[in-house]
Amino acid sequence: MTAHLLVVRHGESTWNALRRWQGQADPPLSERGESQARNAATKLAALQPIDLVVTSSLQRARRTGELLAQAASVDLGDALPGLTERAAGAWEGLTRVEIDEQFPGYLAGGQRPAGYEEDAAIIARAVPALRELAGRHHGRRVVVVTHGGVLNALERHAEEVSDDSWQRIDNLVGRWFTHVGDDLRTRGPRVSLLTDSTPDAEADRGYA
Repeated sequence: MTAHLLVVRHGESTWNALRRWQGQADPPLSERGESQARNAATKLAALQPIDLVVTSSLQRARRTGELLAQAASVDLGDALPGLTERAAGAWEGLTRVEIDEQFPGYLAGGQRPAGYEEDAAIIARAVPALRELAGRHHGRRVVVVTHGGVLNALERHAEEVSDDSWQRIDNLVGRWFTHVGDDLRTRGPRVSLLTDSTPDAEADRGYA
């Protein structure tokens, strides 16, 4: 038997609301983010039975996971540092306008600052974390609350597509993954846990 992992992005944070690149900075959920997580818990309960919730170590993911686990009456597992968001280097805390002012032409040209974490580095830490999680929970359905940058990288890795491919991921949207052998494979399309279809604040590539 294998574990089935629903990997989802956290609820809206205070920096999401301000359209700031977060990276590994640690702002909390906004009031809207808290509401989103409670809304998502209702849909999650109706989706299919869930056995466990785990999260990254950042508080926007951790709080989302707490609310989901409480509503689903399941345990909240230990935080997994390997699922922390992509580091964004000097762009952490900046808006697009500020990035354009301080790094002219970077966004338009697809350039990134020193310290920006590429997909390969994310996969090198996230896949082993999920592999270990799946190994401890054979036959169970686990919700994994992480971040947009991590989820994008996992999708590209599992589907073996170019690192240049990017599709924005709204808050509380996720994807089922199945652990196969030593690797991950996607199972089905993306899933939204929100009944409110109002889109999140517009995001740049890599913003999460």
